[in-house]
Amino acid sequence: MKERSKKAAVVALAGVMTMGMLSGCGEKKVDGTQTVATVNGTDIPMGVLSIMVRQSQAQAEAMYASLMGGQPGYAIWESETEEGGTYGEQAVEESLKDLETLYILKEKAADYKVEVTEEDQKAIAEAASEFMKANSEETIETLSVTEDQIKTYLELRTYQMRMHDAIIAEVDTDIPDEEAQQSSFSYVSINTADLEEKDVEAKKKDAQKILDEMKKNPEADFAETVKSVSEDYSVLEGTFDTNEKKEDKEGEAEPASSGYPEEVISVLRTLKDGELAQNVIETDTAFYVVRLDKVNDEEATENKKTSILNEKQNEFYADTTEKWLKEAEVTVDKKVLKTLELKDNHKFVIGTTAEPTETPEATEAAPEEAAEEEVLEPVEEPEATAEEPTSAPENDTEKAEEEGTEETAETTVTPEPTEEAEK
Repeated sequence: MKERSKKAAVVALAGVMTMGMLSGCGEKKVDGTQTVATVNGTDIPMGVLSIMVRQSQAQAEAMYASLMGGQPGYAIWESETEEGGTYGEQAVEESLKDLETLYILKEKAADYKVEVTEEDQKAIAEAASEFMKANSEETIETLSVTEDQIKTYLELRTYQMRMHDAIIAEVDTDIPDEEAQQSSFSYVSINTADLEEKDVEAKKKDAQKILDEMKKNPEADFAETVKSVSEDYSVLEGTFDTNEKKEDKEGEAEPASSGYPEEVISVLRTLKDGELAQNVIETDTAFYVVRLDKVNDEEATENKKTSILNEKQNEFYADTTEKWLKEAEVTVDKKVLKTLELKDNHKFVIGTTAEPTETPEATEAAPEEAAEEEVLEPVEEPEATAEEPTSAPENDTEKAEEEGTEETAETTVTPEPTEEAEK
């Protein structure tokens, strides 16, 4: 893994971006040469932020489109947030914070013996050159980005991925068995929420009948027994922490990670491998018939260890970079920042193109099958009237169907690093 990380450089941005001019009049003009912020004395040009924001915008729109069955038109950016301002303004501010962190990661790279090699720089230069050649003048003007700024963006992303691996390497990978041990069980859950009393009693009789049938022949197929009582029910499988969580420093018990009712888990902890609970378990919303399959499920335990380690690594990385950002001297030119706007009538969707462009180093280290590239195209449309989202847009790599428009500008290649940080 380390060898691959060392050899892999960058590819021309995993996609093609087709930009349309912002519709409407009175739009603020983006000047990519202006300094939008400084981090420890290093200037951040607006052009670098512009590329980052437009990618995030397209990814968010792809996510929302996929949630709506591929249909565009969901109002995202101009909706008001609970904190005030729009989701578009919030997204730009969050992207700037992320970009500030990238500059700090580059600054800290030497401390972790992380570098971007001459071969990396060559690949970055080639990708930036390809980007500029593939884009129309209108697209470059819309993005307000220079070739040097594309190089900067790619370099920052390369540092980010390598620094991520270097930082999380400090996390102790030893997860005690006691902390991760998982037990597995099978169960039938019969929902009683919002039912009348007579219907609840009928459901309880079904649960009791399932249990009685299983008691007659504990070796019988659980799923078949359940179906013999009613086709409406099915057997599910689950896991839970074998050992009860200890109290935290404030004397409160840590919440169970399984998400199952405590009435169910407490009974399961009294059983041995293959044993049925002798009574139907009743909660406020359901009846349960349960069987403990394994007190110590080795596969589930290993999966839990991986999950715990990933969580610890992500938390350590986030805490480390957040601490560095708080310690850094950062100034933001809010007037310049406000010129970069995300509007609902200026959207992008993600499709695919045929072939990615890889460096020899990346090709040598990568799997034989090449990944598909993302394709970003604009959707110019009237102001949307869809309902307001309940949370701020997040990045997503899901791909939506490619959608053309008569006002689509010429195709553009956008830079993106190939290395994927393991988070």
